[in-house]
Amino acid sequence: METAFRLADQLQCTLVALCSKWSKAESVAMLAADWNIDLLAIDFHQIPPGLLPDFKTTRIGGKSWSDLSQKRNLGLLLGRLAGWERMIFLDDDIAVTEPNDLRNAAHLLDEFAAVGLVNVGYPDNSVVCHAYRATRGPQDTFIGGGALAISNTSATSFFPNVYNEDWFFLLDLIEGRRTASTGTVIQQPYDPFANDRRARAEEFGEVLAEGLYWLFDQGLRVQDATENHWREFIDRRMSFINEVINRVAETALEPGLKHRMTSSLKAARGRNRLITPAKCIQYMHAWHADGSRWRKHVGAAQRHLRLRATLPSGPAIQP
Repeated sequence: METAFRLADQLQCTLVALCSKWSKAESVAMLAADWNIDLLAIDFHQIPPGLLPDFKTTRIGGKSWSDLSQKRNLGLLLGRLAGWERMIFLDDDIAVTEPNDLRNAAHLLDEFAAVGLVNVGYPDNSVVCHAYRATRGPQDTFIGGGALAISNTSATSFFPNVYNEDWFFLLDLIEGRRTASTGTVIQQPYDPFANDRRARAEEFGEVLAEGLYWLFDQGLRVQDATENHWREFIDRRMSFINEVINRVAETALEPGLKHRMTSSLKAARGRNRLITPAKCIQYMHAWHADGSRWRKHVGAAQRHLRLRATLPSGPAIQP
């Protein structure tokens, strides 16, 4: 949090801290007392029911991936209602060494739909892709929600509760528009192979996102994601996971690390076997429906806020 405090102080902007797990809003407020900042700290588990919509995609995706997508959606809603023209999302494991990089990213929003900060720290990839990189496979990264500048109009897009949620947010946001990257941030290192549940939880989102971008590489559109497309891609994904398992077996790695990698990759492969083309198509239909629902939800929240602003205050007015 001190990194965020420093940035808010130097940039003289409002800091919103969405607290969960071991982080508490009261503790964050106490830590911020010595800083000259405008802070809004929220215990995320205490937000009122109905503040965020119940998405169909969440039910299809199964068990919640994390609370990250919901936090980002709350940030979008708060920014839209507060009338903030620009916002920057920063995950709690991201370090910013140069505050002006954030200012530059915000300025670029006049021209681009979204601007990501370049991660020069630990790579932001899935478990399977981390294993591929560890075996010297060529692996790129993409701008993501961990360090992302967006404008007020971006509240028309949302983050679904699935791994690669930022890809889906950007996919809906940037249709016909461009994104950019600038500056640098540093993601703190972690062990992607510490628990094979991580790879299992990522796999459905990996299939969806990678499958869509493979479609785009062929010059096709979201509408072209047919059952045949998903069947072919799921098979390609399974072949890729098997290839990485073989690469790990043939690469000189510390035995404990090799065992954890293999366990995680087999967990991903097991989950992949449960993914069907029909489920992918069902998810995409739900994603489009959720987009419409989100836009209506944001619009209704704005109208409600304007209505309340016109009401007289007094004990008869109910919250």
